[in-house]
Parts: sequence; C-alpha cells; structure tokens
Amino acid sequence: MRFVNFDHETSKLDFVRHRKTFFGISIAFLLTGIILLATMGLNLGIDFESGTTVDVLTEEAVTAEEIENEFQSIGFEPDDVVLAGDNNEIGRASFIGGLDQQESLQIQSHFEEEYGAVPNVSTVSPIVGQELAQNAIISVLIATVGIIIYVTIRFELLYGIAAIVALFHDALFILTVFAILQMEVNIPFIAAVLTIIGYSINDTIVTFDRIRENLEREEKVETFEKLAQVVNKSLVQTLARSINTVLTVVFAAGALLVFGGDGLRVFSLALVVGLAAGTYSSLFIAAQLWCIMKYRSIKRKLAKQADEERKLALQENGTT
Repeated sequence: MRFVNFDHETSKLDFVRHRKTFFGISIAFLLTGIILLATMGLNLGIDFESGTTVDVLTEEAVTAEEIENEFQSIGFEPDDVVLAGDNNEIGRASFIGGLDQQESLQIQSHFEEEYGAVPNVSTVSPIVGQELAQNAIISVLIATVGIIIYVTIRFELLYGIAAIVALFHDALFILTVFAILQMEVNIPFIAAVLTIIGYSINDTIVTFDRIRENLEREEKVETFEKLAQVVNKSLVQTLARSINTVLTVVFAAGALLVFGGDGLRVFSLALVVGLAAGTYSSLFIAAQLWCIMKYRSIKRKLAKQADEERKLALQENGTT
C-alpha cells in the first residue's frame, strides 16, 4: 500500500483515463456469465427445486463422506450432504426430484437401525420452489427500485442510473462465478446477494457524495477533462476508505468461508465475491459511467444555451 499515493494533489492515479479498459473487462466477464447461465444454468438447490431433505441424527460427530456411504449402501445417491449441529452430529442429505413414501420409509428404517434415531424427512414441492424463486426475484427488484428512488432524490437521476448499473453488475458478477463453479444456489445465497446490494450501494453513495462536494467547489465545468479531474480527485480521496472497509468485511467473510462449515459456505463465498465486485464497480464502473453521462448532459445544456443565444442574436439583428 505504501507504493500507492492517496494524496489527490500529487497522485498520478487516473481512473477515468482507463475507463474503457474497466468497461471491457466487466463486459467480457459478464458476457461469459450470460452464456454460461443460458447453457449450463445455475445449480439450484432444493430451496428452488422440488425435492426431499433427510436429516440424519447421530450421537457422535460424523462426516459427509460417512453419510454418503450409508446412503449408497442402500442404493441412494444424495445430490448434496451438509453437516449441522454443534459437533457435526447432524447430516442433512438433499435429493433433487424427491423421494416417494416407500423410499422415505426405507431410509428412516436403515438410519434408525444404524444410529438409533429416526431421520427427519421433509419434502419441498415444485410449487413451493417456484414461489421461493419468484419471491427472491421480487425482493431483489423491490430493493433495486427503492435504491434508485433514494439515490435520485438524494442526488440526481444520473447518479441513480449509474448506481443501478453497478448493482446489476455486482449481482451478475456473483451469478457468473456461481455458474462457473456450479455451487448450489439456495436461500442463503439470496441473503448474501441482498447483503451485497446494501454494501455496494453504500460504497457507491460515499463516492458519489464526494464527487458532488468537489463538483460544487468548481466554478465552471464544461469540458470532459475538467469533469474527469473532479472524478479522479474524488476517487483518490475515498480510495483508502473503500479499501480499508472491504478488507475488514472480507476478513470476516473469509473466516466464515474457512471455519463456518458446509452450511455457511455458499453464503460466505457469495459475500467474498460480492464484496470484491462491489468495490470494483464503485470505483471503476459507477463513477466512470456517471462521468460519461454527466458530460453528455453538460454538452446538451451548453448546446441548448448556444442555440438560444444564437436565436436571441438573430432577433436583435432583425429588430435593428
């Protein structure tokens, strides 16, 4: 970090100058994600697909491999096995597509004989899975609409548009990573996405607030170079804060990823990926996009003023 100069007066960092490179990297990665989502799709968990979960109860700690071997011994192949409980004494096996009553009874009988406790069997119907998926999408859309309304009122419409583009960038970035890794997408994943949306917009608003403050201090901004200077100055001023904040949260999310167990792996990985994407989009996407849109707005305003002045001059010449 000592090689990076955070003093905006002497810093040589130029974020706006390399905006096309940042845009190109994001577009290439997200296009890859869209292709993967269209072809391979996401590995939807039992929360969004019809299926059955079997909670195997034991008196001692077990491993996921032990639970899988026990199922295989009676002819079943679970799609996923995660451990729960204080000492990993609960093994939760998921079967996409579900089990019929006879299969459930066979599994309960086997594990009662093996571990002395009847497993809990619960089934998710296709209707419930569809409703969960729809509610997840609706919750993300509601959060997005609320954010754009707030940012528009708090700042202006151009800030809101840039912020929403950055949010969709972050969400699609997480989906792309999960499509590549084919990790299970479940309810904790949706919780992580909503958490990232809140974090990302907070980081973006801090950056936008500094841009607005610096812009108000300028007497006249009519060229792209001047506007880019304001944006670069603002980004350098908030850079240390952004890096320190994301590192603090990444350390916590990383600890969950390493030590949190299988039940928290999806949530913590989505958090880590989303935090990185959110910081990147705040610095390299949202601010650069706002700079471009703002300059176009200034150009239109200047052109309109010049046109009005021209008309007024013609009228005065005609009068004289």
